[in-house]
Amino acid sequence: MKKLSSKQFLEQFCTRKADSGFDPDVLQSAAAILQDVRLKGDQAVRKYTEQFDGTSTEQLLVSNAEIVAANEKVAPETVTALQQAAANISAFHEKQVMTSRIMVAEEGKQLGQLVLPMERIGIYVPGGKAVYPSTILMNAIPARLAGVKEIIMVTPVKDDGEIAPVLVAAAEIAGVDKIYKIGGAQAIGALAYGTETIAPVDKIVGPGNAFVAAAKMLVFGQVGIDMIAGPSEVAIIADETADASYIAADLLAQAEHDENARVVLLTDSESLIAAVEKELQDQLEQLPRKAIAAEAIHGDSALVLTESAEESFELSNAFAPEHLEIQTADPLATLGKIKHAGSVFLGSYAPTALGDYFGGTNHVLPTNGTARFSSGLSVDDFIKKTTYTYYDKQALQQSKTAITQLTEEEQLTGHGDSINIRFK
Repeated sequence: MKKLSSKQFLEQFCTRKADSGFDPDVLQSAAAILQDVRLKGDQAVRKYTEQFDGTSTEQLLVSNAEIVAANEKVAPETVTALQQAAANISAFHEKQVMTSRIMVAEEGKQLGQLVLPMERIGIYVPGGKAVYPSTILMNAIPARLAGVKEIIMVTPVKDDGEIAPVLVAAAEIAGVDKIYKIGGAQAIGALAYGTETIAPVDKIVGPGNAFVAAAKMLVFGQVGIDMIAGPSEVAIIADETADASYIAADLLAQAEHDENARVVLLTDSESLIAAVEKELQDQLEQLPRKAIAAEAIHGDSALVLTESAEESFELSNAFAPEHLEIQTADPLATLGKIKHAGSVFLGSYAPTALGDYFGGTNHVLPTNGTARFSSGLSVDDFIKKTTYTYYDKQALQQSKTAITQLTEEEQLTGHGDSINIRFK
């Protein structure tokens, strides 16, 4: 990994722009697929599934028999681990549930807020060579807790034409209602526009490849989306008390995601940087995804020597990382220093992987500096807040003069008339 000064880190890492970053050809292809699905429905979905996944199926919906068969193939210990993770995720997210409430109650008037769940949401889950059951838990459980009426999942099939059994098991544990054997931009189109067999949804969540991400961006407005995720990131703030082997392992864990992953160490300890460098070299040799991780750590990643712990936090806030680990002597005491981060992991025994799978906090997080203004996925992503107003005649009469004064200032006579007509 390259070693940078604080100034170099600010210049190279903290001025990135959250643009779409999509190849024009990818956008064009995704747009063409979406248009085809919008016009031709299931016919187009099947065509692209056969073209890109090499499989054809008349039955897009996973049947109850297929669900039973898939569950029988999953190791009991895996089911137990999924159930434990689901319990932790539920326990954390159920505290986020909001209820409708009266916000102002005075004589003759009442103002309030209705908290309403979305009717139907769609979850895109990568399939094929890579399977991520944790993605299902992280997306479906908050939606279910929010009160979403129907959760639809789409995922591409493996080479044998089937969905990975562990994904089916996770979907059942998380409360998914229907699973469809489709992926790619065509799956996003089906969820956004609806087809003969797939009902349109209100919001689409979940990660995917470049074509999936482009399709999600293009259908935004027709439906809601969670976010356009960039490459994964972790920043680790550490002092001289930190264990270099832990830090190296955590950096590599993020680096193995993607060749474009960004991993950063911020520390005021020169000796720690030297020790982490050695650990990275040793541990990288043992990593099955060595080629991917090596490209990431030798690419847009850095070891940064800061002047002080305070400067480490200042740089982290400027970077606004997706994941932030704090491995210092008293990590809990540093929470007040954090301004911008997707999710924070405190102490030597809270690696990012804990949050990815099991801890209970959500792993769907803002990337590319967007933690400055956005949050990780939560129950809030699956609700709408609708305000309401009630005034009786006397309450409106007391406010009439002030309202009509403002309508005159804005030269919206009709607005004022709609008030005055009630008192003629």
